[in-house]
Amino acid sequence: MADYDPDNIFAKILREEIPCMRVYEDDETLAFMDIMPRVDGHLLVIPKTPCRNVLDATPEQLTAVIKTVQKMARAVKSAFDADGVTIQQFNEAAGGQEVFHLHFHVLPRHEGVSMRPPGKMGDFELIGEHAKKISAALA
Repeated sequence: MADYDPDNIFAKILREEIPCMRVYEDDETLAFMDIMPRVDGHLLVIPKTPCRNVLDATPEQLTAVIKTVQKMARAVKSAFDADGVTIQQFNEAAGGQEVFHLHFHVLPRHEGVSMRPPGKMGDFELIGEHAKKISAALA
């Protein structure tokens, strides 16, 4: 497995070199909106400490991240009156990972509504509105 790259996009987000729409943060994790959302309310959860993926994460990193994933899953389900939640996590290029900093996708889902294709930039104004809905659900 390759080494962690401290210049990956999520590391830059953590250093505030690149902006993001934050919806939740604690001492160990950050949740922010995906700019290429597959569904309305699609967000990402990452640890604040370096790790490439599940394969090199410490038990402490995994524990912190999964706690936040659960919190965000409940929030998006409530905020979007969703029927369910899809949680995705990829490891290494062959496993579908594109950004090599551990992250989980949290997607509110509605019965009969397909996900949009990957890789399409979202409408930032709409993503901002969705971030506000999720933040309100957390309050």
